Amino acid sequence: MNASPTGSDAQALIARTDWSRSALGAASTWPQSLRTAVDIVLHSPMPMLLMWGPDLSQIYNDGFALLAGSKHPHAFGQPAHQVWPELKDFTNPIYSAVLQGQVRTYSEQRFILQRDGVDAEFWLDLTYSPIRDEAAQVAGILVTAIETNERRRIAVELEQRSAASLKAQRETEERLQLALAATDAVGTWDWDINEDHFIADTHFAQLHGVDPLLSSQLPITAYLQGVHPEDRATVARGIKHAITHGTEYAEEYRLLQADAQVRWVFARGRCYKDHHGRPIRFLGAALDLTERKHTEQALRQSQTELQLIINAMPILISYVDREERFRLNNAAYLDWYGRTPQELYGRTIREVLGEEAYALRATHIADALNGKTCCFGIDTRHRDGSYRHALMNYLPRHGADGAVNGFYIFVIDETERKKTEEALRNLNETLEERVAARTRQLAETNQRLQNEMFERERAEDALRHAQKMEAVGQLTGGIAHDFNNMLTGIIGSLDLVQRYIADGRAAEIGRFTEAAVSSANRAAALTHRLLAFSRRQSLDRKPLNANDLVHSLEDLLRRTKGDHIELRLQLTEDAWPVSTDVSQLENALLNLVINARDAMPDGGELLIETANVYLEDSDINTLEPLKAGDYLMIAVSDNGTGMTPSVLAKAFDPFFTTKPIGQGTGLGLSMIYGFAQQSGGHVHIDSVPGQGTCVRLYLPRLQDMEQPDTLLPFTGEAPAANAGETVVLVEDDPAVRMLVLNLLKELGYQAHEARDAIEALPLLESDARVDLLVTDVGLPGMNGRQLAEIARQRRPGLKVLFMTGYAEKAAERQGFLEQGMDMVAKPFSIDLLANKIRAMLGQPG
Repeated sequence: MNASPTGSDAQALIARTDWSRSALGAASTWPQSLRTAVDIVLHSPMPMLLMWGPDLSQIYNDGFALLAGSKHPHAFGQPAHQVWPELKDFTNPIYSAVLQGQVRTYSEQRFILQRDGVDAEFWLDLTYSPIRDEAAQVAGILVTAIETNERRRIAVELEQRSAASLKAQRETEERLQLALAATDAVGTWDWDINEDHFIADTHFAQLHGVDPLLSSQLPITAYLQGVHPEDRATVARGIKHAITHGTEYAEEYRLLQADAQVRWVFARGRCYKDHHGRPIRFLGAALDLTERKHTEQALRQSQTELQLIINAMPILISYVDREERFRLNNAAYLDWYGRTPQELYGRTIREVLGEEAYALRATHIADALNGKTCCFGIDTRHRDGSYRHALMNYLPRHGADGAVNGFYIFVIDETERKKTEEALRNLNETLEERVAARTRQLAETNQRLQNEMFERERAEDALRHAQKMEAVGQLTGGIAHDFNNMLTGIIGSLDLVQRYIADGRAAEIGRFTEAAVSSANRAAALTHRLLAFSRRQSLDRKPLNANDLVHSLEDLLRRTKGDHIELRLQLTEDAWPVSTDVSQLENALLNLVINARDAMPDGGELLIETANVYLEDSDINTLEPLKAGDYLMIAVSDNGTGMTPSVLAKAFDPFFTTKPIGQGTGLGLSMIYGFAQQSGGHVHIDSVPGQGTCVRLYLPRLQDMEQPDTLLPFTGEAPAANAGETVVLVEDDPAVRMLVLNLLKELGYQAHEARDAIEALPLLESDARVDLLVTDVGLPGMNGRQLAEIARQRRPGLKVLFMTGYAEKAAERQGFLEQGMDMVAKPFSIDLLANKIRAMLGQPG
């Protein structure tokens, strides 16, 4: 074993210990692996303990002797379990794991150790590593202990000193980071040079990208592969130099990890030779420096940022130590004293200010060094020769032991403030007179502005009223005209039906009932168009390929356009899918084709095209916000008469039409506009008089295809109920309730009726069988959606069919309808309702 130049107490103990009486035997008989391990311990700068052999006999260095306290020196060479019986619950599992080749690392473990005969609390970072003998078997345990009392003290101090100054806080954080960096784990290695077997512990192998299971089988080149390519040659040269010259190996280098991260390592080792001087083994230990490197870099960055911050401040900032020497200055001192922070560093206050200026501050400096905060004003000379009035603040700085080790200086130039105060005093003498004059002027201006605002508001109110009355008149006139025609057909037909029945001519009433139904259906269609325009129409959305829809309508469109017009399709490949109401989109396309046909009385070309487009917020001017994103565009274009700007401006107004009376309702484009807005899209018209019109409908792209609707198709017939199927009907309108209840009973359903949710709840909360809840949405009090939610709490999975005539809350099915729910819009045919009910309950038995 080699001794250090200065020697140590531990080396002296080894020399004078009679090892022949110990479990290790005489020192001359020790194997080379033990001698090498002892040499590493003695030369380590950190506290280390080696436990060797079956009894785990202890050999440690001077650093560990300080931790052993009163157990030193009699613990030297003794079995661990005899020296530390009070720690057996903690150490026994660790020894067992490490002797099996594992590494155990513990951070901030608390121990009560005796020092100078007194119990003292110690906090330690511990690493237990296996040490192998010549047969590569674990023969001992290497313990590295790092005392972290200072680190914990610093952390507690940081928590308690929340009111400390910026620089004190920075310095404390730097000390904490450096203390933390000193606790990184140690890895060890033993390189058999002749066999080129590089035996390393688990941590060292993992750091160098080597599988720990192969750590005793690979050559040194396998470990060098983990070294950063830029440092690999340096490491190899350092190892070669240590082997050739017998010097200590000490190298700091980088490791390139598998995840491309870089870690810093400090390795220290020594080559051992046989009696012929041939190198046989190379042993050492490695310290992970990564966190310390990061901390140092962050510290340098923090120092740079701190200097930048204080340099940017318009006040003088400095720190002086107990010797009254400047240790920190900002750039403001260059303006006042003509010296940079570097030139001021280390100079005393007396040297910088001179005897006269120092004498004015001497008392305050003494008070600050005695721990008293000082704040005072003083007239001080600037380097330009002028006197400045400065507000001085001295803030004492306390060290870790509580003693004052200096103070901070903050100097604020108040010269301009003093001048401003003087100017204000002068201005105050004439302030009242000037305020009164300005007040009169502002009052006159305010009165004039209020008069102008009143006149503008009156003109705007008159304009809005006129526009509103024009719109209301156009809307109510159109509705009254169409509804009066329809009501005439309905009332007249029903009146004749009553007369014929009273005269016994019931067989002849067929044509009158058909006329009444036709007029009623036209009224329902008009209502649906008005709801579509106002975006209150319930949409039955489904995934759709627009190209497929256009192809399915092609025959109908060709018959609709007439022979004098050529129809051309220009459909994009791979059209994006959309989610929309198929029937509404069909009606929209049919309306646009009819409008295009009517715009080409002398013939022309009608073009239907689709395209995938991405719209920005600014691509289209809309009255309502359009969300940027992917859209499917469906366009219908003609080369007909076109529209003038005045007509184009009113194109979407309800009941506005340029067609002769009786040939158009004026609701086509307004319905398409409402349908597009409700679908989350937009409709846009480009038209030039004499050249034609292009109407583009934009529908949002469906990103995820939805599952196809599993409801039964509408058959046109009313299927009967299965035996025992029970329906609860909730409807506040007596006529509608009577019709639906009569239908349910005719189809064979067990039916229960209720006028509102309060009347329906007792039945739904009972144990009676209920297969389906049919409810109106707009019930008085609790609405139908709330009733369905309460019913499903008592009956999970209950199927619900909503009826709605004005779906303000249900205009969008998504979010309103859950699994097992559907909706039917009023007015509806009896057969449609019957098929909806049958579809929700499943195929008839």
